[in-house]
Amino acid sequence: MDTTVHTNGNTGDTGNGATGRVALVTGGSRGIGAATALRLAADGADVAITYVSDAEAAAEVVHKIEAYGRRALAVRSDSGDPAAAADAVERTVRELGRLDVLVNNAGVGVLGPLETLTVADVDRVLAVNVRGAFLSAQAAAARLDRGGRIITIGSCMTQRVPGPGGSLYATSKAALTGLTKALARELGERGITANLVHPGPVDTDMNPADGPYAAGQSAMTALGRFGTPDEVAATVSFLAGPDAAYVTGAEFSVDGGHAA
Repeated sequence: MDTTVHTNGNTGDTGNGATGRVALVTGGSRGIGAATALRLAADGADVAITYVSDAEAAAEVVHKIEAYGRRALAVRSDSGDPAAAADAVERTVRELGRLDVLVNNAGVGVLGPLETLTVADVDRVLAVNVRGAFLSAQAAAARLDRGGRIITIGSCMTQRVPGPGGSLYATSKAALTGLTKALARELGERGITANLVHPGPVDTDMNPADGPYAAGQSAMTALGRFGTPDEVAATVSFLAGPDAAYVTGAEFSVDGGHAA
């Protein structure tokens, strides 16, 4: 696994309560993950991200984090690899000195009719979306102190599956509800919170707002539009900050009313 770390000497407080904290965002090189990494940096945190293959995109996120005067780390790490979760956590602690916030964002989706899904499809989706999130939380819990946060990115499809083809993806994301509630109970006495954010249709390169299926997805929301990665990141920012200290085991829909 490759690691890139950059340090910027400007560590001024942005006033949002995150200065001096360190966050790890899995799958942080694009989409919701990248927006979350940048929002946490804007809040004053040093941020590590993981990525699988696009080193250039990861380097660009690192550069933008540095522009906020924060330290940044990019770790090549496949969340489907059982050893990757602990490695990413340990590298974050080693290079950035500690870990205060884990954002379990890395995920994959395989959509299609039930009868066409293969065992390989099932294994890959569950390995990344469920096992990867579990192992990342397990590794992070060993490093988090009181006030630590575990925030996992779920999906609006856990609350409403609007059509066929989503059985595998919805199954994998629904598992994260049980994980989050159990983590809240297990880690609560240590002052560590665990929460879940369910994005709706969000304009990313994987699901663009001008894509072939966008009109139908927009129509399924009460607001009639796609969300932006920044709108999801804003909720993560709240959960990572001091104002959410009494919030744990909760699910937050940032879905434009998809589940309404």
